[in-house]
Amino acid sequence: MFSKATEYALRATIYIAQHTTEERKCRIDEIARGIDAPVSFTAKILQALRKDDQVIQSVSGPNGGFYMSPKCRKKPVRAILDAMNEGEVLEKCVLGLKKCSNTSPCPMHHDYKEIKKKLLRLFEDKTIQDLADDTNNGGMFLKLGKK
Repeated sequence: MFSKATEYALRATIYIAQHTTEERKCRIDEIARGIDAPVSFTAKILQALRKDDQVIQSVSGPNGGFYMSPKCRKKPVRAILDAMNEGEVLEKCVLGLKKCSNTSPCPMHHDYKEIKKKLLRLFEDKTIQDLADDTNNGGMFLKLGKK
């Protein structure tokens, strides 16, 4: 559904929410390992998430790294999609048609319309902290075979 970059962005954000505070930060290599992603790709993703402190924050220097403010932890998961320029994916026609609507529907429009509403609600109602808490409570993971 989303690009590989957005999948990694979702996982990186959850990882950062799980493992950081304003006092304890994570370095890029730790985050990349934690989500099973290439370091250079993770660095590019973190820069997008960090732009204008939209989703995550960072500090330079020997004790620096990435972290999340309490305010950002309360943001909906949709904020990650928006930071990655994929927020509109949830609202597009499932077949990619530009003029799909109730009056000019694609063959999947009516069935997908209800699914789309549920997806939008999920990404707008769930917070980043909710996902971090769900992962911390066990049974859910960010990379295959490990929490």
